Amino acid sequence: MGGTGPFPSSTGEPEKPVMGREEVDRVLAGLVAEHEAIESSLLALQDHAGRRLLEGAELTGVTKDRWATTEQAISLLWTYFDAYTDALNAAREVRARHRWPTPGELAELTELLRGPGITLPSSASLTGSPLLSEQLTLQALVDRMNRWYAEALDVIVTADAVWSALPARIDMLSAELRRTRSLAHSVGVRPGEHPSGDDLERITAELTSLRAEVVRDPLAFWSGASPSSAPGGGRPDTTRYDAAARALEDVRREIEAVLDVRQDAERRLMRLRDVLSRADRTLAEARQARGEVLAKIAASEVPAVSGPPTVLQEQLVTAAEYRRRAQWHRLSPLLESLEERADEELLRARESLTAVTAPLAVRAELRGRLDAYKAKVARHGLAEDPLLIERYDTARRMLWSAPCDLRAAEAAVLRYQQAAAETLAPRGTEPGGRRTGEVL
Repeated sequence: MGGTGPFPSSTGEPEKPVMGREEVDRVLAGLVAEHEAIESSLLALQDHAGRRLLEGAELTGVTKDRWATTEQAISLLWTYFDAYTDALNAAREVRARHRWPTPGELAELTELLRGPGITLPSSASLTGSPLLSEQLTLQALVDRMNRWYAEALDVIVTADAVWSALPARIDMLSAELRRTRSLAHSVGVRPGEHPSGDDLERITAELTSLRAEVVRDPLAFWSGASPSSAPGGGRPDTTRYDAAARALEDVRREIEAVLDVRQDAERRLMRLRDVLSRADRTLAEARQARGEVLAKIAASEVPAVSGPPTVLQEQLVTAAEYRRRAQWHRLSPLLESLEERADEELLRARESLTAVTAPLAVRAELRGRLDAYKAKVARHGLAEDPLLIERYDTARRMLWSAPCDLRAAEAAVLRYQQAAAETLAPRGTEPGGRRTGEVL
């Protein structure tokens, strides 16, 4: 029945007014082979696992509509096959009358094999014909069978492909979901208490709904060409399944994070206590240093030192309570926030200590510079110079008295440096007042 369907064509030669004996015998031999091929294809369609599943399923949607039409087509295929069988038997009976058929028998055989002598009931639901019956040639009959067979096979194979792929994958994901739910429950991740618990409920509902829809309407979950017409041209539509799988993976990672919190909770809490304790000690040192600076340094702006934030200590107590009650899902985000804020608090305390002690650092630098120049002058045998002694004593008195005026002390140190440079200049200088080979 043609090269485009499962059944071969009844004849490949152009129609002739009356067929000869040899042509009749050749066509009849081909028809016998065709009959076997048609019967084999129809039996395979009848026994296809997908067809049996479709017959037993409670279908909905597009699958229900297409299967209703397909069932009619399969029924008519057998009716057409019976008519084809009858036409073949009638032709074989005529041919068996004589070894050498008479002209009348050849004309009868021509009509049987090529004429529109096959009467069939109307298939209005499939063809749209308003007639109660139709007269078809063998070729037209086989062409129509080819078309209906392809459409029926398309529905059956597509449904079977979806049923073979998606429900099994959904069941495996559902099993993984159950394991994740059990693990989540063990660490306190429950619906209404943690977002991941709510996510698990939504994924469960989605997988339940998805499986029911796939079982009842598999054709709605096919994307691309039919598997019966183009190998590799289509596939089950796994969009919703993939989204559920990704959502479950996100929840699983969240559960793992909660498990990590449970395992490392005590270590992280101890580190938090240590960081906050160091921040408190640093702030206390900064406050003490500020008092010292205010007492020892005059005419200097010293920044205020704030106290430790009580909210962090309160949150640390809350975190310890979460750990005691095994509320890991609440402890996890709190620890992450506390660790970040505790590190920031320690950094702030250190910056505060640096800021308030800056004037003392400046005084120490001036003291070191003054003593370095005095040592340099002494190496050149000028320690007893009256001007140098006077200016040194003035600078030292300012730097070692309290409160120290840093601006005045810096000016005094600078004057001593200048006097030392001028005193050393006659011993050999370079442009700029630096002695050859010496570094001031």
